[in-house]
Amino acid sequence: MSNWKRFLAFLAVWALAAALPLAAQATGQINGTVVDASGAAVAGARVVATNPALGVTRTTSSDANGGFVISGLRIGVYTVTVDKAGFAQQRFANVHVEVSQTTTLHAGLKLATQSATVEVTGVAPVVDQSTITVGDVVTQQTVQEIPLNGRHFVDLGLLVPGSVIPPQNGFLTAPVRGQGSFAINTAGNREDETNFMVNGINLNDMIQNQITFQPSIDTVAEFKVENSTPDVQYGRNSGAVVNIATRSGTNEIHGEAFEFLRNDALDARNFFASTKNPFKRNNFGADVGGPILKNKLFYFVTYEGLRQRQGLPFDTRVLSAAE
Repeated sequence: MSNWKRFLAFLAVWALAAALPLAAQATGQINGTVVDASGAAVAGARVVATNPALGVTRTTSSDANGGFVISGLRIGVYTVTVDKAGFAQQRFANVHVEVSQTTTLHAGLKLATQSATVEVTGVAPVVDQSTITVGDVVTQQTVQEIPLNGRHFVDLGLLVPGSVIPPQNGFLTAPVRGQGSFAINTAGNREDETNFMVNGINLNDMIQNQITFQPSIDTVAEFKVENSTPDVQYGRNSGAVVNIATRSGTNEIHGEAFEFLRNDALDARNFFASTKNPFKRNNFGADVGGPILKNKLFYFVTYEGLRQRQGLPFDTRVLSAAE
């Protein structure tokens, strides 16, 4: 084998090894209880959570108290079935698992007089009852569909309860062209106390505690802002925790292309200017995701570019010849 082939093989093995620990990061979980018609705990009931888009299936059993936990689930939409011999199967459809969130299900099994399945819908909890953490998840629909000038996901943190619009001269909140703001003010904390994490990995600058880079909106599946009493698994900063989960390919190929255009040809002239200022801004890109090995390995690739040309007028007094 030639040296360059050995080098490529080494890179492939290293990339796979590095990716394995990330599979358990930025995940959610499902827990709940299984009881019978009288409210008594049902032990040994089989609980199966399935995500057909990712080919993920996780199975567990209820304990002596009827409780069950399925942790380390990748974010997405699951179908959960609960069954035990002698009882009708119960099926929960469209169970949303969100980043750093616990979805709680309560299964009430009925005696089976014949082969039957009881389907339950609308099980999304209003409040996460499994933790005292105060926070909110900004879902993928919000991330992808809300118009966002500059396409910087940190700006969406202002939609979370407890966040406030920062002053124009904020330490890390004053926006920079092409980079946006570097933090948010939430729950009364300074912006440099926010801890940003992507798939469980620290994303903070070691000196100023600002976010080191903003992932493209297209790569963000969703993120959660925990702005009060975060879980003990987090540390480092005393303020809010922003936990970002990135998008993944699925068993089907999906992609998109986009361009957001601003041009002086579409603008009105400033009232105090004799001509329109030159301004051309193109924010463009594309992404695509799909399977490499069905139900096992996926890819997601994205590119985003920003090109801006702008002229700024300056009014100055021209000295006369005598002056």
